[in-house]
This record gives sequence, C-alpha cells and structure tokens, in this order.
Amino acid sequence: MGVPKKRMSRQKRDQRRANWKATAPNVNTCTNCGAPVLSHRACPACGNYKGKAVMKGTEE
Repeated sequence: MGVPKKRMSRQKRDQRRANWKATAPNVNTCTNCGAPVLSHRACPACGNYKGKAVMKGTEE
C-alpha cells in the first residue's frame, strides 16, 4: 500500500483539489417545441425524443 514519504505542500495539495469542480449540465433545445431539454432524454414538455413521440407531455 502506498504511503507518502514526505509531507505534501499546501500549494501542491490545493492544485490537486482545484480540479474538483461542478460542471453545468448540457442543456439543448427541443426540436419540436423549443423547450430546454437535457441531452439524451425525452422532452418533458411535449414528450418527443429524436422527432418521435415516446411519452405524454404536459402540453397536450
């Protein structure tokens, strides 16, 4: 099991932790109604996915 031989400086520790940040989700627009939709998911407003009706939406 790996055990550190030397103490890590504050600068190196903080450089490593600086990459832990949240990213914004990829939001696209629905091709049918124009509502914001997450990638690879059916539109919650109209229920379409890739131009096909796959579920009932709230606009009906």
